[in-house]
Amino acid sequence: MTGREHFRRVLWISIALAVPATLLVVLLLAPNMPPGDHTVQAGHQMDDTTILLGLSTPIAIIVLTWFIYSIIVFRERDHSSVLEGPADRGAANYQIAWIATTATIVLFLAVFGSVSMLQDGSGGGQGPSPIAKPDPPAGQAPLQIQVIAQQWQFTYRFPSYRGVETQHLELPANRLIEFHVTSLDVIHSWWAQQLGVKADANPGFDNVAYVQTKSPFKFDIRCVELCGVWHGYMFDTGTVVSDSDFTSWIAQEEQTYAPILKSLPPYSTTYFPDPQRRGG
Repeated sequence: MTGREHFRRVLWISIALAVPATLLVVLLLAPNMPPGDHTVQAGHQMDDTTILLGLSTPIAIIVLTWFIYSIIVFRERDHSSVLEGPADRGAANYQIAWIATTATIVLFLAVFGSVSMLQDGSGGGQGPSPIAKPDPPAGQAPLQIQVIAQQWQFTYRFPSYRGVETQHLELPANRLIEFHVTSLDVIHSWWAQQLGVKADANPGFDNVAYVQTKSPFKFDIRCVELCGVWHGYMFDTGTVVSDSDFTSWIAQEEQTYAPILKSLPPYSTTYFPDPQRRGG
């Protein structure tokens, strides 16, 4: 059998396997992967995951098919010889096609990934001067919330509500949220999984991340940067609620924490406290 015939056989086997495998991955696997589509940013991440899985599945199938086919068809049957087989040279057309195809795929993924990261704020921290600023719904300004990491909890400060600082996080539905993530002591990382937001929390640094909420739901919050002996304690459950519920909640928080407002430093995007007796 000639090399061209082997190539055609592998190609047809790959197509027969790749078509159903890609459909299963795109239609069944990808829609059930995190973070879900509860926010605009999370939904875009789901779209990106679906596209990337849809592209990578047939590539993986082709590589694995050729690998298994080569093991079975081209294995050494004469075990009396320990010498390598004859060198296989030539086939420039196949070499050029392989280089061109893989280069095209890599460049496409690089461009696609870069554009997607900038789409609607991407859900990731963009530093103090974000270049991707999503447009808020008509007639609304972004709601600024400062995420303050410290050993070993996250607190949340609302500059538009007298700078009140809360221990738990509630967000209004259908609202653009502008997170300002920072730290009081060591490096942390704030991950609100179902929001599709993950941003590093570094001391003295303002890391901005955006999220556009949709309907009410609950989301998990974790610290995903090893930050000391009680790192695993830094978790919580946040909630997206209706506008009326959010208004009631933030009013209650202002009342509850009113006695300590005068003791808090003026709102700033970064803080430089002198933490004492912090854990390692």
